[in-house]
Amino acid sequence: VPTGADGRLTGPRLAAALVELAAGGAEVADGIFAVVATAGTTQFGIVDDLRGIADVARARDLWVHADGAYGLAALVAPSARPRFDGIAEVDSFIVDPHKWLFAPFDACALVYRDPALALAAHGPQQAGYLDVLDPAANWNPSDYAIGLSRRARGLPLWFSLATHGTRAYADAVETTLATTRSAAAQIAVRPELELVRPPELSVVVFRRLGWTDTDYHRWSDALLRAEFAFVPPTRHDGETVARFAVVNPRTTPDDIEAILATML
Repeated sequence: VPTGADGRLTGPRLAAALVELAAGGAEVADGIFAVVATAGTTQFGIVDDLRGIADVARARDLWVHADGAYGLAALVAPSARPRFDGIAEVDSFIVDPHKWLFAPFDACALVYRDPALALAAHGPQQAGYLDVLDPAANWNPSDYAIGLSRRARGLPLWFSLATHGTRAYADAVETTLATTRSAAAQIAVRPELELVRPPELSVVVFRRLGWTDTDYHRWSDALLRAEFAFVPPTRHDGETVARFAVVNPRTTPDDIEAILATML
């Protein structure tokens, strides 16, 4: 589905795309069974129109999945919560605790609005050697996703939540959001720098005016060699640009200022 100039997938654009598909024939339209929205893109932190998408999908009996791998962690921060209006209406979503919830790699949480539907799709997997270990009364995560064997990826997150509590998570994410706003403000007043777009969550994408692709990579490599900062460049619309992804609450506005000073 085409996005708007702001990079968001919206309910009206989804509805228009579905109408266009239906015009192509019933066979094409009948093949659509799910819509995937994004709750905080990795490149910019853009949050789609979750409410509008869910309303359009619900009227057409389509499954709605929200990919919140990076961005949905911001839901714990009161200041960011309104951006995710409609998340309770989706059928499933993911969030990666190892990205912005401070858990070790690799932890991905898959959450269903109605777990019974996931169970019907993925399990139970039939095998004599499994049946003796997995009676119907047991809850087994392998019945809710494709993988069978797995390690306890969620255990470190559980221990951290039990130790620190959810308020500590909210405070930590709010801190990263405040640092992000400071970064955007610092970039805005530096004549040699320019924001590509205002940040929504904790990602800041900006350009150093006059720099080439080589300049960005030379700068990033030098920061890493000096063990000063890890700020790899990215590409947007064919242009190499710089990108901060602030997911560590120990990163401060002073750290950002020191990094920006190296771009003179």
